[in-house]
Amino acid sequence: MGCPGSSFSARSSPLETGEARTQSDACSCPPLCLCPGAHSAALGGGSQLQALKGRGPAGDGHSRESSPIIDNCEMERESFFEGKSMALFEEEMDSNPMVSSLLNKLANYTNLSQGVVEHEEDEESRRREVKSPGMGTFIGVYLPCLQNILGVILFLRLTWIVGVAGVMESFLIVFMCCTCTMLTAISMSAIATNGVVPAGGSYYMISRSLGPEFGGAVGLCFYLGTTFAGAMYILGTIEIFLTYISPGAAIIHAASADGEAVAMLHNMRVYGTCTLALMAMVVFVGVKYVNKLALVFLACVVLSILAIYAGVIKTAFDPPDIPVCLLGNRTLSKRSFDVCAKVHTTSNGTRTTALWGLFCNGSAHSATCDDYFAQNNLTVIQGIPGVASGVLLDNLWSVYTDKGVFVEKAGTPSVPVPEESRASGLPYVLTDIMTYFTMLVGIYFPSVTGIMAGSNRSGDLRDAQKSIPTGTILAIVTTSFIYLSCIVLFGACIEGVILRDKFGEALQGNLVIGTLAWPSPWVIVIGSFFSTCGAGLQSLTGAPRLLQAIARDGIIPFLQVFGHGKANGEPTWALLLTALICETGILIASLDSVAPILSMFFLMCYMFVNLACAVQTLLRTPNWRPRFKYYHWTLSFLGMSLCLALMFICSWYYALCAMLIAGCIYKYIEYRGAEKEWGDGIRGLSLNAARYALLRVEHGTPHTKNWRPQVLVMLNLDAEQCVKHPRLLSFTTQLKAGKGLTIVGSVLEGTYLDKHAEAQQAEENIRSLMGAEKTKGFCQLVVSSNLRDGMSHLIQSAGLGGMKHNTVLMAWPESWKEEDNPSSWRNFVDTVRDTTEAQQALLVAKNVDLFPQNQERFSDGNIDVWWIVHDGGLLMLLPFLLLQHKVWRKCRMRIFTVAQVDDNSIQMKKDLQTFLYHLRISAEVEVVEMVESDISAFTYEKTLLMEQRSQMVKQMQLSKTEREREAQLIHDRNTASHSVVTARTQAPPTPDKVQMTWTKEKLIAEKYKNKDTGMSGFKDLFSLKPNQSNVRRMHTAVKLNGVVLNKSQDAQLVLLNMPGPPRNRQGDENYMEFLEVLTEGLNRVLLVRGSGREVITIYS
Repeated sequence: MGCPGSSFSARSSPLETGEARTQSDACSCPPLCLCPGAHSAALGGGSQLQALKGRGPAGDGHSRESSPIIDNCEMERESFFEGKSMALFEEEMDSNPMVSSLLNKLANYTNLSQGVVEHEEDEESRRREVKSPGMGTFIGVYLPCLQNILGVILFLRLTWIVGVAGVMESFLIVFMCCTCTMLTAISMSAIATNGVVPAGGSYYMISRSLGPEFGGAVGLCFYLGTTFAGAMYILGTIEIFLTYISPGAAIIHAASADGEAVAMLHNMRVYGTCTLALMAMVVFVGVKYVNKLALVFLACVVLSILAIYAGVIKTAFDPPDIPVCLLGNRTLSKRSFDVCAKVHTTSNGTRTTALWGLFCNGSAHSATCDDYFAQNNLTVIQGIPGVASGVLLDNLWSVYTDKGVFVEKAGTPSVPVPEESRASGLPYVLTDIMTYFTMLVGIYFPSVTGIMAGSNRSGDLRDAQKSIPTGTILAIVTTSFIYLSCIVLFGACIEGVILRDKFGEALQGNLVIGTLAWPSPWVIVIGSFFSTCGAGLQSLTGAPRLLQAIARDGIIPFLQVFGHGKANGEPTWALLLTALICETGILIASLDSVAPILSMFFLMCYMFVNLACAVQTLLRTPNWRPRFKYYHWTLSFLGMSLCLALMFICSWYYALCAMLIAGCIYKYIEYRGAEKEWGDGIRGLSLNAARYALLRVEHGTPHTKNWRPQVLVMLNLDAEQCVKHPRLLSFTTQLKAGKGLTIVGSVLEGTYLDKHAEAQQAEENIRSLMGAEKTKGFCQLVVSSNLRDGMSHLIQSAGLGGMKHNTVLMAWPESWKEEDNPSSWRNFVDTVRDTTEAQQALLVAKNVDLFPQNQERFSDGNIDVWWIVHDGGLLMLLPFLLLQHKVWRKCRMRIFTVAQVDDNSIQMKKDLQTFLYHLRISAEVEVVEMVESDISAFTYEKTLLMEQRSQMVKQMQLSKTEREREAQLIHDRNTASHSVVTARTQAPPTPDKVQMTWTKEKLIAEKYKNKDTGMSGFKDLFSLKPNQSNVRRMHTAVKLNGVVLNKSQDAQLVLLNMPGPPRNRQGDENYMEFLEVLTEGLNRVLLVRGSGREVITIYS
């Protein structure tokens, strides 16, 4: 029986078992109390997830059983009925949803419209109703690719390319370019089928495969290529209009024949600018009009291609009558004459023709004529002899020429004229530019671009993973067949001089390919006009959306303004920028000059598509599982190499400029762009390269020449998990300057489970401080039961493989004398011992809060090195590294060393100077003589006070009050003793001979000397005798401190050899006192303890 009012008993669920009924019966509640869990059980996992999410955010701090807000009965029923078969996982369902819920979300996944940011990132777009994508392979991919690939170059330049390069080399050009696009399409298919491709096409694929830097650089190159393609299509449209449809529409006319080319360029600029403005207005008003006209433009392309093939077939049995006039072997332009003859016979006699008037200075037979005209005959040949004529053999080989050369027919008799003055105005057909193989590649390549049209529509496809590979590859196969067959057919049908006549001047200004077409040349003229016009509109439609997608990704900060648009998402600002860039291409005005520019950008884009596929395949990342199986990394690498080769074949200076632009964008994104983690291949490549490099340096220690301090910085944290001494990181940055390894480590006391949140907060604080101090390195935080073990773990385990630290940098424990922190000095001394055992160098910064920040600059001063013992040369290397940084750059380096009683100080100085010369280190050298002197009463007393204090803490079990009183007594005596030494140091220095050694006789003499000076009372008080070893050490510390103060009190930084801790652990506290005395009175001190191995060498 279920609870009264429960729907559970009224409707059985698939999970209704005996166990469920038992739980239902156990649910006790008053009448009208409904068990909400019953609904959850009946509705399945998706409803359970919604119920869980509806109750409140995860981690709100209230458990289901004990929440004071929800009624107990209600909670009991939820606990009984919710996820009956999944109770084991119920606490994790907030973060880990049921599989049924996940599948339900994936089934309802819809791609977003073109140009919108990724599905996961745009919450508003999820709510926006999107028309269900329904286009298949043929309509969605094949036809758009076909329309974009077959374009202006086919109609305006392919016949000219065949005539200049010959059938063989033209075939090679087309084959290379088509192979390049086919290999790119294979790589693109692999990327496109590796998961769902949201709208965004090629930019999305490259950026998500190669990372934001490459994605942004190549995305902008692709955008520029598409924009210049729009300029090329508009120039093609205007060229067709002004040359073949309405030559009389020209606004600017040439004063002479020489200025016709310049006037034509000006006309192209005027008409091109007007056309661009008109097209931009159409795109701004609405893309739907462009999409409606797309089918019309596609029909024009298809009809034009069919007309060409029909015309070729017709020439086989009925070649068209297209006469071409030759003077000698030179082709004549028929724009200004009709009859190809010098004279013609009429009923009234023989009269000169219009052609005669062009070459002679009058129409009379006695007029003076051009020498070449007088000595050569006029002949008429057929411009299109037909497929069966055998003209293919004449057109097999290339005819490259300079600019302004006559278009001549080989094999035709011609009488050369010596020292001919090529008078302007003669109706010859001349070449307008210098031609060579690589230039033709650059002009032709845009005709095979457009393979991305299908992938750019990925958001509108029913099944993008199936349609993109099939449609794109089929379109490339189709267009490659059309291009290759057209090359052979043009060479087999059309006379060579007509092929090389770029603007059809010998055909009275008709389009060459149009004269071949059937049924009428106007089919090609009108068809090519509308197809180029449509391609220009589509470029102006697609390029702003590509820019908008890049801007909305946020990887290039200064482009973010172009991510905005109209209320319906149309990219207004991006369209304005696109029109301005497109105007730049139109101002160039020459189709042959614009084509190589966009070839560069498209080739670079294709190169990186191939690189992306090759990288992903070679890395074998687990997520690389394309459905398209017919790819291989060698094909991608071949495609990438071919793209790079074609870039430099087309134009090496354009290639370098395109690479420079892409490189600048790459570095800008790397320096200023937003951090994006897209799981890209370059990141995977970096990880693989790092792994490879780590394995290479795993074994063996580095050579002395390669040694640099790889620093582990030990930071202390306060109660708020903030860094106590941030200037330690400043000093690290100044020492490292971004080179080598830096690991910033810290220890939290406690257990990891309890301190997990604090550890994350501490790590975040450390990282933010590292960013502020510009410390390049890694952060490693350890949670340990005590600080001592944590520091030991860091010293042992920080780093990875060969990238381990060799130097530890830490701050001096300023609070070591405080009695409420007795472990600080123990931790410090144990850390010193750990670094010694690990054969690592140790740097201890004393008074670290006085060290300079990165923004400070020392205008003058010294870095003093006190070289007492040699432990590897680290003391020499550190100041050299510091002097490379801006903070210390103006400081001078001074090196002091100590001469014993038997040493020759003059020779020592010379040897040290020679040593520094060979080390290539510039520094002042000074040798300080320290010879024997007696131990002073001050030293003896200071040692005694030190030992008394140590004994007090260790042996006397005093109460807190007594301990404070005794500590105060010692502090007062210590202060009194300190005033004595201060007075000494302030006195003028005397040439007092100092001795660093200790003998038994001197100890006895010192005892007798000081017997009557009040020492007996002191000894009676504590009944202690100072240890002889401690007295010697204290003597060294006091005397050395005095010498250092004398020489280096005003130094900006003092580097000192750090003596090692005693082997007997009983003297650890005394060791701290020795170091304190050694560095007393100095502002900034860096105690240096070498690792024992040489770190600096005189050899190259």
